[in-house]
Amino acid sequence: MNPPRQSLALSGAFSEDHAKAYDNQFSALSGVQACIHLLTDAYLAELPEDARILVAGAGTGAEVRYLAPRHPGWRFTLVDPSAPMLAIARSHAKAEGFAGRCTFHEAYVSETPVEAHDGATSLLVSHFLTDAAARQSYFQDIAARLKPGARFINVDLSTDNDAPSFEGIMGLWMDLFRLGGQTEESRANYLKAYGRQFAAHGPEAVAKMIEAAGFTPPAPVFQAALIRGWTAIRA
Repeated sequence: MNPPRQSLALSGAFSEDHAKAYDNQFSALSGVQACIHLLTDAYLAELPEDARILVAGAGTGAEVRYLAPRHPGWRFTLVDPSAPMLAIARSHAKAEGFAGRCTFHEAYVSETPVEAHDGATSLLVSHFLTDAAARQSYFQDIAARLKPGARFINVDLSTDNDAPSFEGIMGLWMDLFRLGGQTEESRANYLKAYGRQFAAHGPEAVAKMIEAAGFTPPAPVFQAALIRGWTAIRA
């Protein structure tokens, strides 16, 4: 999992300077990140010792850095359209000694070879796809690269925008951003972008997309303010 990215990440438009600063940009969410990594490890831990893991929207490779030392036989396919982000993921892998177990694709998932993986992660990625058909297609692209029975964990920004609880959840989310040093102006800009540039679909809609893409009905396993997580099995 990497911290929430702006929508330009999906087009590979991250500058090198932005990518270098990215890992520390949302330090206030580090506790949430640690919990998501723990859940990811727990859910995938029973995969084979030589499992292949697809990391969709890998960014700077934070989840791989967490999983690789815990599972020395696992191999990772890191996919991200941003060259600067993927370059940092590659440098981390080299510095930490697991680059030989990684394959890097500067691409969208749909542009990568259709190879069978034992598990997959998509952490804070698909909420940038505000078109429902495109988002479901993204999940289908992941499913097409998994073995039947493979495990998938998806984490996104998602909440019911029309529910009475929305204001309280968003308020807490903004409090987290404030603790992380975000200015009042940047928080206001975030609120303007929410539901337009990212996170346009509620939890029930996201779960239905995952299931329709070729997975078992997803289990809701995590929530921290706006962040929600689901686990599912490739049908």
